[in-house]
Amino acid sequence: MDFYDVAAKRRTVRDFDPHATIDAETIQRIISAGLQAPSNDHLRDWHFVVIRDKSVILKLIEIIPKGISDQDMEALLEDWHLDDPVQQECYRNAVPKQYRMFADASCVVVPLFRQRTDILHPKDLSHLNGFASIWCSIENILLAATAEDYCCTLRIPLGNEEEWTRKVLRFPAEYRFPCIIAIGKKRADAKEIQQKEYSMIERIHYDRWE
Repeated sequence: MDFYDVAAKRRTVRDFDPHATIDAETIQRIISAGLQAPSNDHLRDWHFVVIRDKSVILKLIEIIPKGISDQDMEALLEDWHLDDPVQQECYRNAVPKQYRMFADASCVVVPLFRQRTDILHPKDLSHLNGFASIWCSIENILLAATAEDYCCTLRIPLGNEEEWTRKVLRFPAEYRFPCIIAIGKKRADAKEIQQKEYSMIERIHYDRWE
């Protein structure tokens, strides 16, 4: 598949076929693309925990709420100042599916990067280099999965989810993870979410912002 076709086809999907599987060779190709991303320290000190065992996935996501009430959903939209109607609809679709999308995925990938400084209290932007480069790796993974005709979604940890994930997966203390990634096949009745329209011409500024 042409690269630009892959980029155009990539979409976040939260409705996975719970019966679909993914083989080890496909996973390795996807992770290999992730390892080819730019690395801040030139060492690619990244590791990836790949989980296909459903019992481990279900243990990992025990901490994720299985749903949200309509009242709590509206309060969340207000607290997060999500005022755009298209944006609101995206969140209304995404938030209630946070548990199920991982439970139904063919596999879950937890990307890990070594972090030697306090990522939540950096002295300057350079202390976030490791965090930034792992996201380059994650984007490669999303695109590679698309090229393999799989779909992805991800969840950034909230509250004590990082501590729980470390306890379940037993990875070293000096490694952090920015998200967990679900990979799977899109369910036939997966809901298509409207995306916010934008103007390409308005987003590109040549030489200076004018």
